Amino acid sequence: MKQRTRDIIKVCLGILLAAAGFLLLQRPSEAQGILAVLPFVCIGVGCGLFGHGAGDLLSLRALKGAPEIQKQLEIEQNDERNVTLANLAKGKAFDIMLYLNGALMVSFVLMQAETAVILLFTAAYLFVLGCFVYYRVKYEREM
Repeated sequence: MKQRTRDIIKVCLGILLAAAGFLLLQRPSEAQGILAVLPFVCIGVGCGLFGHGAGDLLSLRALKGAPEIQKQLEIEQNDERNVTLANLAKGKAFDIMLYLNGALMVSFVLMQAETAVILLFTAAYLFVLGCFVYYRVKYEREM
């Protein structure tokens, strides 16, 4: 599928999700549980998809008449130095995220938050750590 087609699908899906969220929000019902937050999730994901797709479409349109600028941008994005810097920044952010999420889990436990919230947060934390271990082992075998 072409990049432009994917971006158009993202924009349309984003509009549909946001509209569905606003429609669900207008319903005069006392929803509980997942149905209470579903409109907000739809609005958030819809706006994110719309913004991402629209931004990509606008950048494609802006670069359409300037192939030399497009080539220069591709070179800069794939430059080894820039890729290394991005990976180093991701590594530092990951290290910070581990400590921050650990502290948040402990604070949720001390605040006596619902058990389901704490278990979901812990599961997400362990999933991220599991992915880290998996890719670490995978890359060590390759090198």
